[in-house]
Amino acid sequence: SETIKELHALSHGEVWDAGKWKEKDNDIIRKYPDGRIEVIYKPVSAKQTPEAINQLCLSYEDSINQLKYPPLYAIVCLVLDFLCIHPFRDGNGRVSRLLTLLVLYQHGFIVGKYISLERIIEQSKETYYETLNKSSQEWHDAKHDVMPWFNYFLGTIIGAYKEFEQRAGTIKPSKGAKTEIVETTVEKQLGEFSISDIERECPNVSRPMIRVVLEELRAKGRIKVLGTGRNARWRKRDNN
Repeated sequence: SETIKELHALSHGEVWDAGKWKEKDNDIIRKYPDGRIEVIYKPVSAKQTPEAINQLCLSYEDSINQLKYPPLYAIVCLVLDFLCIHPFRDGNGRVSRLLTLLVLYQHGFIVGKYISLERIIEQSKETYYETLNKSSQEWHDAKHDVMPWFNYFLGTIIGAYKEFEQRAGTIKPSKGAKTEIVETTVEKQLGEFSISDIERECPNVSRPMIRVVLEELRAKGRIKVLGTGRNARWRKRDNN
């Protein structure tokens, strides 16, 4: 939780409450031309925010340490929960993107060093808010659907990797060569396979990139994951 405060302080150093949790509740509202105000979402109250953030961090660390979910899924849940808590008076969106970069780096997804994820999000802002709104419904009751936000998040990461490859001049414009190599390798697999199996057959593709492509294929329903963490195996789905 201190790291999150530090991110806010670094990005909002000139503001009086930089690095401090909100002191008042901050409902997310929409104002209409006729003066009406609609409450779109009620974040966690100011009083409950410190404990909510503490639980958020513990839950994320537990997911990673116990290998409960693939890292990308755990990261998606971390960022969604952060945005639903809305712990600062202002600057929650900016801090969420800095937090995203930080945890992605920690798991080897370093594309954000070369391609601005913030710019990609800004260019798809309508979809960003639409999916965030869908996935935050019933969040307080733990009945929310993470998948709209997961699909958007995954699409953002994939888009960044494809843009990076295009800039590096290693692919044809229509589709990433490395993505295509991984997809072709997956298609050739018989039975179960691991990320290491794909890595051995695709020596010029990084492990994080292989993970991204596998997550994309899983989201499309072309493959499924068996198990979690380092022992996770994958298998093609029978679509016949």
